[in-house]
Amino acid sequence: MNFPLAVRAVMIDLDGTLLDTAPDLADAAHAMLQELGLPVLDLDEIKTYIGNGVSRLVKRCLTRDLHTEPEPELGARALAIYQKHYGAHVSRKSRPFPGVVEGLQKLQHQGFKLACVTNKAEQFTLPLLRDTGLLSYFDIVVSGDSLPKKKPDPLPLLHAAQAFGVEPAELLLIGDSLNDTQAARAAGCPVFCVPYGYNRGRPVDELDLDAVVPSLVAAAEMLTRK
Repeated sequence: MNFPLAVRAVMIDLDGTLLDTAPDLADAAHAMLQELGLPVLDLDEIKTYIGNGVSRLVKRCLTRDLHTEPEPELGARALAIYQKHYGAHVSRKSRPFPGVVEGLQKLQHQGFKLACVTNKAEQFTLPLLRDTGLLSYFDIVVSGDSLPKKKPDPLPLLHAAQAFGVEPAELLLIGDSLNDTQAARAAGCPVFCVPYGYNRGRPVDELDLDAVVPSLVAAAEMLTRK
């Protein structure tokens, strides 16, 4: 791929890319596990469970495994408890990563349309973006329950492309995980990843991507408007 990359719009993941949400996610997990009388987990372990939405995070906290399903009744009860605690303090500790605000400002100044595309449910996504001052940067927000499917399915990315009136190849995704790269490749979009996020504890340079960028500012410097 040649740089600067010519695109017309940029999609950006939320957890682990825009915002360090792990402390608030972990606090809710701790409260949930304590209420259920189960052992709590440390922050580093919980970080490896982030990325497929709250429902999957809860299941992983219960089973301490990425793919195992808990007993259905326990899973449903735990999810309700988690949502109660997380909704009460969705942005208490969450903060933008270094370079995020500056990067968004630079992308806006360059004239790119911007979308936030996340697997987080809308009931948590919009308050979180609003509370941290990021919501106004985005032309559209696609949450994990906005459409029938979420990342790694390509549907959210194709939806954003359609909303912006651009071809998928003209739309860059910036993320932090396997979900993002799989969704981008399936949609036919270029994809950059930041190295500081929540890729299940694995380095992002192992993924099928077009560039690893240290910050959103660096990503903006690698783009030109098509």
